[in-house]
Amino acid sequence: MRPEPRLPESSIVVRPEPTDSATYTQSSRLQAAGLAQAIALFERAAEQVPLPAAPQPIVIADYGAANGHNSLKPLSAAIAVLRRRTRSDHAILVAHTDVPGNDFTALFQTLADDPDSYLQTDTTSFASAIGRSFYGQIVPSKTVNLGWTSWATQWVSRIPYQLHDHVHVAYSSDDAARAAYTHQAATDWHDFVAFRGRELAPEGRLVVLTLGVDEDDKPGFKTLLDAIVAALDDLVRDGLLSEEELRRMVIPTSGRSERDFRAPFSPSGRFEGLTIEHLEMFDAEDRFWARYQIDGDANAFGAQWAAFARAALFHALICGLDGAAADPRAAEFADRLEGAVAGHLSSAPEPMRIPLAAVVLVKNRRSD
Repeated sequence: MRPEPRLPESSIVVRPEPTDSATYTQSSRLQAAGLAQAIALFERAAEQVPLPAAPQPIVIADYGAANGHNSLKPLSAAIAVLRRRTRSDHAILVAHTDVPGNDFTALFQTLADDPDSYLQTDTTSFASAIGRSFYGQIVPSKTVNLGWTSWATQWVSRIPYQLHDHVHVAYSSDDAARAAYTHQAATDWHDFVAFRGRELAPEGRLVVLTLGVDEDDKPGFKTLLDAIVAALDDLVRDGLLSEEELRRMVIPTSGRSERDFRAPFSPSGRFEGLTIEHLEMFDAEDRFWARYQIDGDANAFGAQWAAFARAALFHALICGLDGAAADPRAAEFADRLEGAVAGHLSSAPEPMRIPLAAVVLVKNRRSD
């Protein structure tokens, strides 16, 4: 059996192919639905953190940056707050981090060209990039004043178990698979928090926006995920995919409950010098459904969700092809899968449940 690929951080969530800007726009548009609460928390964090004296720069870390689109508005908002607290020539260094295979060229193009980029409005902010997984330490200890991550920590660092009846473990009937994913997600959250505890400066803060779970401990998106399963079955029947390739296809994410987020901090409420300052579970708006409620265009509804899936999820599924991303069928696979998912969703539109969590961690002045 071919080894399962490692798919850490936002390597799937926000790493479209360079020509995939249209579908990535759909992905960003939906993901932005959960940003408002988190941006407000990030602005508050920027108001509260102690600032180093110049010429030492203020350091902001963007964990799981991908091509930067999901980070532009929160970073610009936080930098605007910081500028009200310090001199205009006090340097701000932003460290964008992601795995080594990330498209850092696309990241720097986004930072240079996008009108929402902080580089467009703040001449003494500086961008840098680090190609290393956030499941380990990325920057020197006690150097980060503000940290941000969105739509990244739900991706497990490795695929712990092969699924046979669904592309997502939450909707699989395999108890062993669910247990393996639960353990992996707990380990990953523990490691992510532990290394951020080392990196944050005293009284530094980190804001996390990630997948939560609903009252049934499910991570939402069921209608979309079921449509993907049905579409993949279509492609097997059409002969584009083999049964073995289908069995390898998985979307390795895990939503977390409030209990899961608090687990590393039990029983003392502290872990690696960190405490949870804020933890909020909420449902994000399905903006595509809201538009459908206005215009009644089922085809547009299906197409928008399928475009989101292509930008956010298809990279994971392509890893299941015999040649993975280098497979000569990869482009046709993505095109046909997108069309099939759109068709399934437009045939019976219904709103998508999108459970999210916003977490603020603060570093104690005296660490453990």
